[in-house]
Amino acid sequence: MTARTQRTRLIAAAATLAAGTLLLTACGSNTGSSGSTGTAGGNATQQISAAAADPALAALVPAEVKSAGKLVVAADASYAPNEFKDEKGDIVGMDVDLAKAVAQKLGLTADVQNADFTSIIPGISSNKYQLGMSSFTDTKEREKTVDMVTYFTAGSAAAVKKGNPDKINLDDLCGKKVAVQTGTTQADEVKDTRNPDCTKAGKPTIPNDGDKFTLQTDVTGALVAGRDQVMLADSPVIDYALKQTGGQLEKIGSTYDSAPYGIVVAKGSGLTKAVQGAITALIADGTYKQILDKWGVAAGAVTTSEINAAKS
Repeated sequence: MTARTQRTRLIAAAATLAAGTLLLTACGSNTGSSGSTGTAGGNATQQISAAAADPALAALVPAEVKSAGKLVVAADASYAPNEFKDEKGDIVGMDVDLAKAVAQKLGLTADVQNADFTSIIPGISSNKYQLGMSSFTDTKEREKTVDMVTYFTAGSAAAVKKGNPDKINLDDLCGKKVAVQTGTTQADEVKDTRNPDCTKAGKPTIPNDGDKFTLQTDVTGALVAGRDQVMLADSPVIDYALKQTGGQLEKIGSTYDSAPYGIVVAKGSGLTKAVQGAITALIADGTYKQILDKWGVAAGAVTTSEINAAKS
């Protein structure tokens, strides 16, 4: 296949997956957004009531943020159902609704901007964004440079083509073609854990430390198209992909390495406690549950929000 032909087929594959059809068979990856507001068990058309502003929490907001009247929130809009683009090109998802509700609690509005996943933490540190809400697992490594306010729990999971034609075993991916999103905990898992274990066992490693893509939609597309044999991602994302690909994929094994998601805030920012307080208030008034139910991800609900609570 020529490079031009492959590129043409990649684009065709992207369009097909984005349309949510069952016909994606091209030999490449999806290069678009998910393009659908459907969820794995949720109701994306459900309207969430505006969260009432809390004067005590609003008083914690730094003056420069308060004067701007908004929180600039970065999200990689390729990680459905947490953050993705709908058919109109609007950024939607669980994290987006939570970002809006957090801002409302603080007497602000949320300006949610699409950003490459790996650029978000540097963007927080440089004050380009005030918050990062993009399914970030709270880790000690990330806490070295930013604050993390926990608000959800997810684990890692794996999916393969329906029927598992390559007989993939989640406990032994040595030598397999594994698709992951760049910068995620799953990409680190392949590089830092799985491949060293393969080497110790005298087995072939996962090629290139995984087939890495900037967008999660490309990861899913690569698996559906047969470019890769298995994909690793956060558990709600795997569940959503199974639903959106119309039975072309199946989950293998169980969810593992569950850990909290954290809202990314600049290290030592006055916003950190304000954001934690907002999440706590949203849990208490029921808005938090409404949002998770809307997107079909209530299994990841937490009862308390913590600051920098990573265990590893």
